[in-house]
Order: sequence, then structure tokens, then C-alpha cells
Amino acid sequence: MIRITSFAGRRVAVFGLGASGIATAKALVQGGADVVASDDSAQGMKAAAEAGLKTADLKEANWAVFSALVVAPGVPLTHPEPHWAVRAAKLAGVEVIGDLELFCRERRKQDFDVPLICITGTNGKSTTTALTAHLLKAAGRDTQVGGNIGTAMLLLEPFAPGRHYVIECSSYQIDLAPSVDASVAVLLNVTPDHLDRHGTIENYAAVKAGLVYGAQKGVVGVDDKYCRAIADKLIAAKGAENVTRISARPDADCDVGVAGSKVVQRKGGAATVIADLAGIGSLRGSHNAENACAASAALMALPQPLSADEIASGLKSFPGLAHRMEELGRAGRTLFVNDSKATNADSTEKALVSFPGNIFWILGGKPKAGGIAALTPYFDRVAKAYLIGEATEEFAATLDGKVVFERCGTLDAATAAAARDAAGADGAEPVVLLSPACASFDQFRNFEVRGDHFRALVKALPDIEMKRGDA
Repeated sequence: MIRITSFAGRRVAVFGLGASGIATAKALVQGGADVVASDDSAQGMKAAAEAGLKTADLKEANWAVFSALVVAPGVPLTHPEPHWAVRAAKLAGVEVIGDLELFCRERRKQDFDVPLICITGTNGKSTTTALTAHLLKAAGRDTQVGGNIGTAMLLLEPFAPGRHYVIECSSYQIDLAPSVDASVAVLLNVTPDHLDRHGTIENYAAVKAGLVYGAQKGVVGVDDKYCRAIADKLIAAKGAENVTRISARPDADCDVGVAGSKVVQRKGGAATVIADLAGIGSLRGSHNAENACAASAALMALPQPLSADEIASGLKSFPGLAHRMEELGRAGRTLFVNDSKATNADSTEKALVSFPGNIFWILGGKPKAGGIAALTPYFDRVAKAYLIGEATEEFAATLDGKVVFERCGTLDAATAAAARDAAGADGAEPVVLLSPACASFDQFRNFEVRGDHFRALVKALPDIEMKRGDA
């Protein structure tokens, strides 16, 4: 755990007592703060008390005694309206911050040589975070990874000279970190998301931009208009030498991009190959090429950068993330891919374009607005579709006359049918692809449970050779 000593001897309120909130409270207590923990739910209060924390109803509190209110990322700061605890703190002149701000203040206070890479974006940030950490570890660097992915950042190993931290940052966390100052910050992309929390996409983009504006060096994707504007502003403020523009589009004006299957660095009109992604199944598709560009650019921007050889070598051994274009294994010629994280059409589009054809597509669940009509241009890649869950009839209407489909109802039935049909298909590599374009909540608790169930179904198939140690 990283002890937060910047509030030693002072009283701090912590609100929102999920896993990260309890970790934050403990880190403050271990650093010498007098912490009062609170939550709107009885379950959260019970969990904090069981963790040995002092709890109280902050509605009854004298806010003048607090030096700060530290809130969990899920507590509304501005939209649709500030949470009552946020309003009370601000009325009393008490600063409102989050765990990312505490992390950065402690990093400055301890003043070690601790490289910090912070990564955000609407899409791809988890894969880019995992990939960046993997490349550092593969190169022999002491590396900690957490934040919005996996481990709460204050539960990571304490700061030590030379230890690298790779932190995935949500917009909620950035909004609560006014002095975030990464060594390198990555902004992948901005598309409409979390507008209920930020009001407008312009507000959302501005919050995301705060991460790169505060960093020593910035890596910014330039494939959407919001990020292009942010990159231009950043270059004007910090100089082009401190900003790396990335893109997965072959014709893009950028500093690190793609040429065929290769990640290249462009300088003075010349392109230098960093790595070749050909044959790396965990980085299949243009969206993963963008992630590879971002990780490569970030690591080359460090004070002690990784070399192109170290990056190329590490990319080859990247296992990928579960439920995100995860290659589960093969049965004969058939490849099974778990893309359960694709809970909307935009995410599933990235999966469909990653394969040239012969896709046996499992989709459905609790549908999102717009359904799958936007995926029509990619239907010619689908050999057959297998429909599950609440979306069955809506999706059947969209596919009718365009794609052969089967109403399966459950994931169990769909997996068995898709495996059967793929085994009898022509072509070099039939692909059984779970990419639902739907939320999971009609049949599963979350997309992870759905993906885990698919993995178990695939593992039970005859003659299957599993990857990721699942055999």
C-alpha cells in the first residue's frame, strides 16, 4: 500500500466505500490522517467498519474540521447534479479530490525517481495500460499497474527509486485530480460517453485533456476532432518535442503510426520501423494497432526510454486482456474468440473488421439504442449469426435477408451451434466470435461473467487446444 502522508495530523472525510474508497481511507490512516469514512449505503458503512475504519454520517458533520473530502470516482461531482456531500464540502470551502490526486501529491512529496504513465481515452485504455505495463516488465523494469484497471492505485507497492507506475485513469478520476502530473500521459480518443456525468461531450473532452495538459510529455491520438484540437493546443503550449501524435490510419499526419502491419515512427519525412504486429493475435485489428502505437510512443517518451528492440520483443509476448478480442483456443482450423466486452455496436465493429470473413458470430443480450444497424457494412464477413437473449427478435429483423441466422436463446446453445457449423465450413480459418453488441444483464451479472461462461463452454468442446494456460 502507498501511505498518504500529505494529510498527516489532519482530519479527512472519505465518501464512497467500495473497494477503492476503503483502500483510500486505509492509505490515509496509515499516513497519519484522522479519517472519517461515510457512504450512502449501509453495506458500505458496514464494510468500512469491518475494515477497522471510523465511520459517521457526514450529513451531521461540522465540515469546518475537515481539510479535504476524498470521494470515490462514482460520486457525482457536477452532473446531473453534485452529490450532497460534494455540495456540503464546497459550501464549507473544503477541497474535493480523489485517489489519483492523493497518489500524485504523495509522489511529489516523496520525490523519488518514479516514472508515472497515465492512460485515458473513451476506448482502448485498459488494453493500452496492460500492454504498456507488459512491455516495461518484459524489458526488466520494476513495474506496478493499476487504477481503473485491476488494483486500486493506492494498493500498489510503495514508491521506490526507479519503480514505474502505469495507471489507467477514468474521466471521473481525472476530474478529481487537479494537479495530476504524469511523466507521460496518453489520451487515446474521445467519443460520446458518460455524458450523464459530464453534461456535454465538450466537457467530457476537457476533463480528458486535463491529464495530458498536466504531464511532462503527452501522447495524443488524432483520429477524432476533439483529440486533434487537444493535440494542437498541447503543441502550442509545450512544444512539438513534448507531444507525440499517434494514429492507426495509414495516411494520417502523425508522429507514431502504422504502415501495413508495422508500427512506425515518422520524422523528417522518413519512417522508422518500431515493430511488426503481423501474427500477434492479441493485437489483431486497427484498434489494437492504435493501442500498440500509444504504448510504444509512451515508452519512448520516458526519461529513460525503451528501445525499439525492447518494444518489438515485448509486443510478441503480450497475452491480451480477457474478454477483449481474447483468443481462447482452436479446434482444428476453427479459432474461438471471446469479445464479451463488446457491449455496443461500436465495439463489435472493431471485432468484425479484424477478420476478413468466415465469422460465426454470437451476439445478443440486453440491446442498446440503435441496435446493430450500423454494422450492416460488415455483414458480408459473417458466415452465420447466432442470436441470444432479449435482443433476439430485434436483431433477427435487422439480419433478415442479409445474414443467415439461428435463434439460439442461450449462450450454451449458440456456442454449440457455432462450433458445429464452423467445423464444417470451408476456408483456412473459421472464427467463432462472441461479440454481443449488447449488455449482459438479461442473462449474466456482467460481461466478465458472460465471457467466463463462454470460455468454459469452449474449453469443454472436443479436440480444443486452449491458450492462456486454460488447457
